[in-house]
Amino acid sequence: MSTTVPAFDPANVQGDILAGLPKKVQEYIIFQIGSDVTAFRKALNKLLPLITTTTQVQQDRAKIAANKKAAEEQGKTPELIKLSGVNIAFSQAGLTALGITDDLGDTAFAKGQLQDSMFLGDKGTTVNGQFVPDWIPAFKSTIHGVILISGDSVVTLAATRLIIEGIFNLTAHNATIHELITLTGTVRPGAESGHEHFGFLDGISQPAVKGIDTNPNPGQETVDQGVILLGRTGDTITRPTWAIDGSFIALRYLFQLVPEFNNFLKANPIKATGLTPEQGSELLGARLVGRWKSGAPVDLAPTADDPALGADPLRNNNFRYAFPGDPTTQERCPFAAHTRKTNPRADLEDPPISANIESRRIIRRGVQFGPEVTAEEASSGQTKFGRGLIFVAYQSTIPNGFQFIQHSWANATNFPPKQPVPPSTQAVLPGFDPLIGQTNADSARSLIGTDPNNQGASLTLPTEWILPRGGEYFFSPSIPALRTKFALSS
Repeated sequence: MSTTVPAFDPANVQGDILAGLPKKVQEYIIFQIGSDVTAFRKALNKLLPLITTTTQVQQDRAKIAANKKAAEEQGKTPELIKLSGVNIAFSQAGLTALGITDDLGDTAFAKGQLQDSMFLGDKGTTVNGQFVPDWIPAFKSTIHGVILISGDSVVTLAATRLIIEGIFNLTAHNATIHELITLTGTVRPGAESGHEHFGFLDGISQPAVKGIDTNPNPGQETVDQGVILLGRTGDTITRPTWAIDGSFIALRYLFQLVPEFNNFLKANPIKATGLTPEQGSELLGARLVGRWKSGAPVDLAPTADDPALGADPLRNNNFRYAFPGDPTTQERCPFAAHTRKTNPRADLEDPPISANIESRRIIRRGVQFGPEVTAEEASSGQTKFGRGLIFVAYQSTIPNGFQFIQHSWANATNFPPKQPVPPSTQAVLPGFDPLIGQTNADSARSLIGTDPNNQGASLTLPTEWILPRGGEYFFSPSIPALRTKFALSS
């Protein structure tokens, strides 16, 4: 960390990191820098006025809130405000192409996600002694950077993209960047807005950041700025001075097998007195995820959905998986439930472990992609059209954040650590995170605790319902760094 740290200014931080670019539709242009690096740097300088800062996002979100309030007072449905946002980030290969040789102090970023894919548990094959993940070809290419474009509509986004294409001469012979692939995501329609494709409300348990989120909701953990931003309080790694207020991105292109997931729930309902098969299937889904589709946590609503709870930000994150009377119980929530695996709360924070897990927190962004499940897919139980999540997470260190959560929590069958249940002397093995937990091996995944009436019973998962098809690690520089370290004035 630099010895002299300037006062924090949200206008120096790219907007998606701390505040999230408002969007109904979003594109991620994955690119390579052209052979004329100087021309690219000059083009980047022309892009700088379009880069959306955290200050701008805060102002945009205030406009959105005021617009909604005014519409409610008039008994009307609020019209969308025309908004567009742009951010840019670079891979290690991109920094190298630009001649930036400083060590950013992140081993995962330095080697890239393609080299990290086996460690993450992605499926693949070994070719000539080299692991090759089952990714689409574009993500096996050398990637230099990503441009994020968000908008309130397809029309707004297309207009912004056209400007960016002109800046980089994207389709011309003298293009300064070459498009490898563009990922396009859209917020799901109607009542499914805010829900991922399995149907569960997403993005509830984001951490609050000191100095940014000044009014956190009950249960929302507040973390130091340095957990997300390089060079700030809480970041203990030595960084180049110019890297302050930047953040690392873990981007994953995740396909979801929704009909297959729904068929599994239908075929394996939890059986209990008073539960219909449909209710038993819904309960199983909630216990696999850790929340009902409404967002209500099973830790607070263990037997039935509570939509009012799920919709209430003052209550839907105010729980800890704390069971001081019986730390071995999974009656309310399985140890391996997705939300518990990825944010274990009292499992690690309370005695006997009493660990500080602040450094493991990440801020999740991203957006859904692909169509809604068709009637044919629902009836056949087979996916015909690609859909899923463009997963994006920000952190100041990938090995402490995304990489650790995926490898050491979601994929680890012995996490969270639990003591033997007498009379057994064997340690409890919670199993895989049923959603994102994965293994390179051909063996089936399993977990315990899904049936509250038979908590030691193991449930075998016949397939992985979330399939990574690409990804990369990027660095999102601060606005001053983009201006002085990356861009070049004409």
